[in-house]
Amino acid sequence: MMEQPGQLVDVRTPEEYAGGHAQGASNINFLDKKFLEEFEAAIDKDKPVYIYCASGNRSGKAKSALEKAGYKYIYNLTGAGYAQWAAAGYPTEQ
Repeated sequence: MMEQPGQLVDVRTPEEYAGGHAQGASNINFLDKKFLEEFEAAIDKDKPVYIYCASGNRSGKAKSALEKAGYKYIYNLTGAGYAQWAAAGYPTEQ
């Protein structure tokens, strides 16, 4: 796998993630009450972070929450989320 210029995070549920996700993506469930705590423990604030979900709704909300928590380099992969990623032929894994 090519080295990514940032961190890729899937904010869907663990069940959705297990069904397929972007290659190399971490899974931090936005719907979990400890989302911010888990995110801060796993993700470097000083590197760009690319987040996605199934449709852009959860990742949009996650982006707002993360910006309020002090993350400056948060990018929401909008559109159809994971389905669009897979349809575009980008690497995926289960």
